[in-house]
Amino acid sequence: MKLHRRSFLQLAAGTAVLPATTHRARALDYPTRPVRFIVGWPAGGTGDILGRIMGQWLSGRLGQPFIIENRPGAASNLSVQTTINSPPDGYTLVYLSSSNAINVSFYQTLPFDLDRDITPIAAFARIPFVMEVHPSIPAKTLVDFIGYAKANPGKVSMASFGIGSTSHLAGELLKSMAGIDMLHVPYRGAAPALTDLLAGQVQVYFDALPASLPHIQRGALRALAVTTAERSDVLPDVPTVGETVRGYEVSGWSGMGARSGTPREIVDRLNRDINAGLEDSAIKARFRDLSITPMPLTPAQFATYVAAETEKWRPLIRAAGIRAD
Repeated sequence: MKLHRRSFLQLAAGTAVLPATTHRARALDYPTRPVRFIVGWPAGGTGDILGRIMGQWLSGRLGQPFIIENRPGAASNLSVQTTINSPPDGYTLVYLSSSNAINVSFYQTLPFDLDRDITPIAAFARIPFVMEVHPSIPAKTLVDFIGYAKANPGKVSMASFGIGSTSHLAGELLKSMAGIDMLHVPYRGAAPALTDLLAGQVQVYFDALPASLPHIQRGALRALAVTTAERSDVLPDVPTVGETVRGYEVSGWSGMGARSGTPREIVDRLNRDINAGLEDSAIKARFRDLSITPMPLTPAQFATYVAAETEKWRPLIRAAGIRAD
């Protein structure tokens, strides 16, 4: 049987469209099997807790398990690399945080390009930090502390949960903007830094508020200021750093991303379902308990936010000469 040229071209065109159509149909059926959610932090930390809250919500919402896979290492770079090495099909997702934006400038070389290789899906929450001191420090306010630090240059020890961490850069930003000098004491994680602050081994610490709140409430630590643009609902009498040092603002943040090339239908569906979770009363209550604020954004808004955070830290990291070991 002879196949006329027009019929042949129509058949060829239909064959070319078929894979794209099948790909889109699979995206619309998503998910049909369990989803890996890679979290670049150890179990039990704020990132792990947030990942599990949202993973559990998505499991119930979409009818497939969202399995948390903790892959700590290289300040969460390992989790990003794991995601990039997986197919762009929406079945391997990654927990994104402020550390990822910092790492772009902190590490001299990375085996990936965050902007090129990862598609931001949705934000989860904004995480306030608190500037706190051991009670042995005489400063009762941030103004007092700045005066104390200027009178004792290089003698005030400032803990952080690692070189290049949000905790470290929050302190470096204050040093730069307030014109003070503090001795940086990095720790391998938030828990040992907090332990030494409570023992008086270090004097000041910028910590994620959820971790330090119980110690502040029982009087073991003194909160001088919160780092966000607005005061915290759980510490309404504690001013912001920006009330004293104009323009200062630091927030941790978290969200979800996928390998670039993941079908837009999957990205949009996950975004809608995550934002629905951020409006759920039970999740709102969990977030209040953690002293964090839901941050519903579209994929485009979240991508813009990540890019802005990346650029925010670049000048400070370069000016302070902060580099990965």
